[in-house]
Amino acid sequence: MHRTNAVVLINPNTSATTTDMMAAMLREQLAARRDLAVRAVTAAQGPGMIVTADALCAAATEVLAAALRTGTEGTAAFVVGAFGDPGIEELRAAVCVPVVGIGEAALLEAGDTAFAVVTTTPGLVQAIADRIDALGLADRCVGIRCTEGDPRDLAGRPELQSERLAAAVDLSVGRDGARKVVIGGGPLTESARVLAGRSDVPLVVPVAAAGRRVRQLLG
Repeated sequence: MHRTNAVVLINPNTSATTTDMMAAMLREQLAARRDLAVRAVTAAQGPGMIVTADALCAAATEVLAAALRTGTEGTAAFVVGAFGDPGIEELRAAVCVPVVGIGEAALLEAGDTAFAVVTTTPGLVQAIADRIDALGLADRCVGIRCTEGDPRDLAGRPELQSERLAAAVDLSVGRDGARKVVIGGGPLTESARVLAGRSDVPLVVPVAAAGRRVRQLLG
């Protein structure tokens, strides 16, 4: 009989819809591992979507609190489900199992060539740039492009969101010279899935990249 350990996905925002969306993709990535099961946890408080640097910083506390509530018994790994990876270093210092950030996983996967990030959150562009720099990938990043419109409005209009992300991807490839494009945001997971088969270059979906990183770390 197989012993099942949990890969705990922590959504730092309070949207259960986003949690379910990310958990579904993570389960797909880990489906071949019969010894692993995804457990999804949603932040107890905070915004429904993280769109500012202040909210991203505040989310770090929620990530750590959610992980400590969950505990490490029976936990194989934690996945921080926000592109800015809030609280990732604090969580790594607090637990003895692997901690994977969806942003870090995606950027490292894209960083073997010239890449761009496309997102709907202009308020997080500097935080994304700082994360890229911290990972030593600034010389590979050819740009960060944002869609037009309020990110919360776009989240409620998935077809329009996908359309505007696709336009930003095209600009990243055609004008900026990106050879890979990261779709930067946990709430953008379904749009990224839709666009993945339409792009002329590989699109890196952060939650999927995190799943691959978990598989790599757990062997």
